[in-house]
Amino acid sequence: MKRTLATLTLASVLLSSAAYAQSVGEKTGVNSTLGITPKTEDFIKEAAMSDMLEIEAAKIAQTKGDAQEKTFAGEMITDHTKTSTELKGMVSGEMKAALPTALDDSSQKKLGKLRDSKPEDFAGEYDPMQVSAHKDAVSLFERYAKGGEDPKLKDWAGKTLPTLQHHLAMAEDMNKNRK
Repeated sequence: MKRTLATLTLASVLLSSAAYAQSVGEKTGVNSTLGITPKTEDFIKEAAMSDMLEIEAAKIAQTKGDAQEKTFAGEMITDHTKTSTELKGMVSGEMKAALPTALDDSSQKKLGKLRDSKPEDFAGEYDPMQVSAHKDAVSLFERYAKGGEDPKLKDWAGKTLPTLQHHLAMAEDMNKNRK
């Protein structure tokens, strides 16, 4: 009896820590490296946070960037506002809690660096940030589109993916022109 109870306790600890690890993993990028599908709550949170960061960074780029960055920023504002609106429309019930209402500290720090950068240094901050952010977004959406739990969100992730891949290609081209 004691052995069974110990086994059950160990199993529940492992299962709960695995679920926790998935949430932490999505935040740290471990899940991306391992190709693990994010939990629905994590997908919603990360997609919404990404949209908010892209829109705010693009607003800064529209004042500090060169012509290519301003064009890119305009597309980011349009496309990420659209995906943000679509995501909010699909999230219902208890999933609403997963929608962030403000940027996290990491995102705030990234925006701070952009705001504080001198115009001549802006491209060196903004361009690589866009490549990294869009690589993360493509990975997130690919993994959710392949194995996500919510059918509507899974379908939406698959339909949104080509736009994110286009953004990544644009960001890589913009970053390449800086070197």
